[in-house]
Amino acid sequence: MNFQDILAAIAVVMNGLPQGLLALTYGFAAFPTAIAFGVGIIGMVAFNQIAPISFQAESIVLAGKLGDNRQERLNIVFFTGIVMTIIGVLGLLEPTIQFIGPAILQGMMAGVGITLCKVSIDMIKSNKMVGGTSLAIALLSYFISKDLVMTIVFCVFGSALLDNIINKNNVSNQVTDLKNEKFSLLKIKLTKKIIRNTLALVTLQIGGNIAYGSITGELAKTKVNVDFITIYSGIGDSVSALFGGGPVEAIISGTAVAPNPKMSGIIMMLILMVVLLLKILPRIAKYIKNETICGFLFILGAVIVFPSNIFAAVQADPAIAGVTSLVTALVDPFIGMLAGLVVKFILMIF
Repeated sequence: MNFQDILAAIAVVMNGLPQGLLALTYGFAAFPTAIAFGVGIIGMVAFNQIAPISFQAESIVLAGKLGDNRQERLNIVFFTGIVMTIIGVLGLLEPTIQFIGPAILQGMMAGVGITLCKVSIDMIKSNKMVGGTSLAIALLSYFISKDLVMTIVFCVFGSALLDNIINKNNVSNQVTDLKNEKFSLLKIKLTKKIIRNTLALVTLQIGGNIAYGSITGELAKTKVNVDFITIYSGIGDSVSALFGGGPVEAIISGTAVAPNPKMSGIIMMLILMVVLLLKILPRIAKYIKNETICGFLFILGAVIVFPSNIFAAVQADPAIAGVTSLVTALVDPFIGMLAGLVVKFILMIF
């Protein structure tokens, strides 16, 4: 381990904190989410992987939108984690991808990119000053630096700083209530709605684990096993949600470019675990409004996720890609996948 490993870890922590704040806005507690990072550390060591897990905007937004209240969202994340763990243990990730095909997989991811943009625009409408500033800073910083980590740091903390200067006598109290910041056992509930929405989140995570896990491996010039990543991210999700915490998934991690990517990833998750256990995240949320992250969400959706995935999907099959991406954006990834499979079946017949 050297200083560069620590710097890379800190950079990814800075990337994760605003997305952790996003999770708080949907009712996921920070304190119990620390368990998921502990599971991630154990998983990386046990399976000898270099891909860490952390807060992932796509899963947080989708889980938040799918559930009507905190209990529904927690149950969706809990059951998603169980399903993903089973998929990972059975080694079903690659066969699943081969079954649905690249047009559907990439189409779903492109649809999620549209969803992220919509969430971003809705945030701007709700707070034009903070949201507009965040978007302007994000566009400027990304197109100058081409660095997603720098983009999220500048847009979140830049717009938050401006907001606090302008409204210094009217500090936000949006997440100052710490009543959820404890281990609180989930009331497990399984309804038709939760089952369907769990399938939607599972579908997204299948694509995300393969895409993000593989990219992290490529950055580190190391082969990763996405089924192993799926096991420890799935267990992390279930245990976190069981006690009131949020989803923690595979990410494109900057720790992969560190001299010792495995150690750097472990340090990153350890730092975040300590931050959550000390309840620092909900306290700083007092000074950072939800809308500060909308610039990052827009860049992530419009510039990163949508273009690359829609291009690959259209190359595989334009009709399947178009239907899958649009239905995913309008409904959810599971229905988008089903729509893509229907089109695929029709095209096979005719």
